[in-house]
Amino acid sequence: MKKTRKTNEEWREKLDPNTYHITREAGTEAAFTGKYWSEHSKGVYKCSNCGLELFSSDTKFNSGSGWPSFTEAVNRKHVDLREDKSHGISQVEVLCRRCDAHLGHVFDDGPKPTCKRFCINSASLNLEKYEKNK
Repeated sequence: MKKTRKTNEEWREKLDPNTYHITREAGTEAAFTGKYWSEHSKGVYKCSNCGLELFSSDTKFNSGSGWPSFTEAVNRKHVDLREDKSHGISQVEVLCRRCDAHLGHVFDDGPKPTCKRFCINSASLNLEKYEKNK
């Protein structure tokens, strides 16, 4: 996959300050405040930075965490996982493979069959809703 490369200044010009902070500086939005935590529309969630398809509404579930949660990515090759020890604990960070945007974290407490909970910041996503006849 070809990487999207931009300088920090180019990202700042493209993104609003909140999206920049969350996706480029590994920030997080407060629980129950993001635009997609209680979204129930059918569609595909794309990276808010580069547009890569990341998650499907078919794998979205209510985890009670206050963030959009998914059992798996649309395509495992669209996300990178890496160890994150930035908050004094070991977590697994989820990033967009194409542009390296910070998306959130993945945990092993999700529903079967994957038992994964991709806990993702709304600011890192744009929902492309399916057409009504789909």
